[in-house]
Amino acid sequence: MGVTGSTGPVMDRDEVDRALARLGAEHEAIETSLLALQDHAGRRLLEGAELTGVTQERWTSTEASITLLWTYFDAYTDALRTARDIRARRRWSSREDLVELTELLNGESVTVAGSATATANAPTLHGTGNKLSERYSLATLVDRMNELYATSLDMVVAADAVWSALPARIDLLAAELQRTRRLAHSVGVRRGEHPAGDDLERITRTLTKLREEVVSDPLAFWVAAEGSSAPGGGRPDTTVYDREARALEDVRREIDAVLTVRQDAEKRIVRLRDVLSRADRTLAEARTARGEVLAKIAATEVPVVSGPPTALQEQLAVAAEYRRQAQWHRLSPLLESLEEKAEDELLRARESLTAVTAPLAVRAELRGRLDAYKAKVARHGFAEDTLLVERYEKARRMLWSAPCDLRAAEQAVLRYQQAAVELLGGPRVPDQGVPEDDRRGPGA
Repeated sequence: MGVTGSTGPVMDRDEVDRALARLGAEHEAIETSLLALQDHAGRRLLEGAELTGVTQERWTSTEASITLLWTYFDAYTDALRTARDIRARRRWSSREDLVELTELLNGESVTVAGSATATANAPTLHGTGNKLSERYSLATLVDRMNELYATSLDMVVAADAVWSALPARIDLLAAELQRTRRLAHSVGVRRGEHPAGDDLERITRTLTKLREEVVSDPLAFWVAAEGSSAPGGGRPDTTVYDREARALEDVRREIDAVLTVRQDAEKRIVRLRDVLSRADRTLAEARTARGEVLAKIAATEVPVVSGPPTALQEQLAVAAEYRRQAQWHRLSPLLESLEEKAEDELLRARESLTAVTAPLAVRAELRGRLDAYKAKVARHGFAEDTLLVERYEKARRMLWSAPCDLRAAEQAVLRYQQAAVELLGGPRVPDQGVPEDDRRGPGA
């Protein structure tokens, strides 16, 4: 092209036609996007909602941006229509037409009047300030519309995503909360009487407040995706919701435990009575055995046997009263504690009986060992051996007399055992402190 204008080289007819086709396609795409934004469910909800906080601030700015978008689009439409009219004047555009079209298509030929009012709450281009009117090229106007559309859509999509995700989930959780509250009340779990009842009240207050805040300020619950430039890139922030959902699940487990207590409370109380009764009988047996040991065994320490578990019996009576009054929320932790303590009490009673009867067990073991060796030497024909008979009788008198001196009786059994082993030619029994003058010598 040999002709130039204020915007540079003047476009020829083919260049004009290509530019008009491109601008027409852009116009159609922008119009489709604006209409979609206008009909977006999130935008309609934002228009009718009573907003607060960051959402209110951003929606005020976004509304101005959308208004400005349509103002820009109308100016763009008028400029495109004017360019098409000029091109349609004649089949072969004159030089004056091409100069005018070049200026219109490439220069800052679009004036947006009253933009200072329109952009009062909308983002402005860098360096434009607040003027009564602004002049743009069509390319700059498209860039500006794309920028405003992206920020507006981002805000609308984010709010809509939060509204689509959280309120419904909160309502479902609230419905589950109400069912749990009714179940809790049926088993006596109420505020001020059971920790789970207090938790239910707190969860109720939190969910009510959370729903109000989500509805009025959805963007306060939006986490933008880092590094994402796509409109609506991010996710709803469900931190508070998730925390309360977990808390409600904990309460449900507690209620289930109380329900379990209600269903099998009688069986558990009967089982507890049985365990405590067995512990009591075992302790009584230990006390009886202690008296027997003190009478039959001399020179030994016998542990003292404690009395019956009266404290646990009193707690068991309280548990039975809770059951009678249907105070399941009180009965549940009491039974769990009692079951553990009752098992410990039974174990303690058994250990006490074992400790008390240990001397009798030692005496029985010595008696068995003495008779076993007597039978052994009899099989080998040494039943009448004078030393063996003497030592056997001595050990027997000690073991079958009362009170029995276990230490002396053990030494007597060891001496008899040693004599029997030496007579039978077996290995010597380890020295257990048997006096030297009482051992069998070579000439015995």
